[in-house]
Amino acid sequence: MVGSRDALTDLDYRKVAETLGCEVAAIKAVAEVESRGEAYFSNGKPKILFEAHIFSRLTSRAYDNSHPSISSRHWNRSLYVGGISEYVRLNKAIELNSNAAIRSASWGRFQIMGFNFKLAGHVTAESFVKAVFESEKKQLEAFVTFIQKSGLGEHIRDKNWAAFAHGYNGSEYQKNQYDVKLEKAYKKYASIKNAA
Repeated sequence: MVGSRDALTDLDYRKVAETLGCEVAAIKAVAEVESRGEAYFSNGKPKILFEAHIFSRLTSRAYDNSHPSISSRHWNRSLYVGGISEYVRLNKAIELNSNAAIRSASWGRFQIMGFNFKLAGHVTAESFVKAVFESEKKQLEAFVTFIQKSGLGEHIRDKNWAAFAHGYNGSEYQKNQYDVKLEKAYKKYASIKNAA
């Protein structure tokens, strides 16, 4: 299964910005920082990043010793392989525990973690992933719902990038300078006349 190649339009972004009460530039900044603004890899599958420390936690550390490249007690940047190859890691994890595996990856243009499926408006992690595969518009809908349900709307409206990054990327967001990257991307899009 591959996703819809219909890219989001400026109208899509404007509608969502109106719903969230924020600027279009703020939403585009999140998309750029999370996925370089691309929902899918060249093979049509959604962009993902598999998180070994999340898989370890969700499986009660059952695979840390036997599968250290996909299950690790601590976050470890060196375990990422990047790009389409992240699906190799995901598929290995699926063989061990399918539900934990899909909840351990971040998905699509906005890189929402699979374990956040309920906050993204879905009953199951599987339905969330199916929607991410289906289209960019479904990914945008999940993003809006996630922002609303997770209490991040105030931070994206106020452009409080540190608070937003903490809520969106976790307590160790500073290791990857998400707040700095978000502010820089926001300023770039805000300076473009039709982005704000």
